[in-house]
Amino acid sequence: MKIRRIGVIMSTWLALLAVPGAASAQENFPNRPVRIVVPYSPGSVTDVFARIVSSDLARAVGTAERLERATGAPLSFDPLLQERNFGDIRGTAYDDLGFELFAPDYAPPGGETWDVFHARVDRAWEAVRALAAATRGDLAVVTHGLVCRSLAGRHLSLADGEVVPERWENSSVTIVEGRAPWRVRLLNSIAHLEDPDIRPAHGSAV
Repeated sequence: MKIRRIGVIMSTWLALLAVPGAASAQENFPNRPVRIVVPYSPGSVTDVFARIVSSDLARAVGTAERLERATGAPLSFDPLLQERNFGDIRGTAYDDLGFELFAPDYAPPGGETWDVFHARVDRAWEAVRALAAATRGDLAVVTHGLVCRSLAGRHLSLADGEVVPERWENSSVTIVEGRAPWRVRLLNSIAHLEDPDIRPAHGSAV
């Protein structure tokens, strides 16, 4: 039986989630494997997706549109998949901050606290699962590194000995079983990126 997946792509990289047949999706979902990647490179890890949903931030949109051209799948956008909002400090070089940006108690002025961000990721995960259940085929989701980190730390089950990565590599792939407890088969892997010319550049600002 063909495995259907949801692919989550991040401006950091791609994720895939397997879903069951559309006719019985609501009662059977989730029951197939899931792959998660942080943004994708055309011609590398992708299969032909039935549908793509993306963060509407520019760096994710660029990835999603490349994936759309490579697969021919329809593309839509969901702001719930955006990276954490750092408010007034967005665009500031990390070296110029002078403090720990990711500290648990840091609340960026005009931005999201960790609690607010995690609550939004929870809603995004619910939306992704619902969209996957309604999709006849694989779903690709384009999002960002901290979103993947939140999902891995709070919704997915890692293998024994694995820990949630602090950094999610650009174009990394994570494979997750498509049923609770959402066991991760492959975590934050960039083994598929054989050509360094197709790797996205690392950012240096918030």
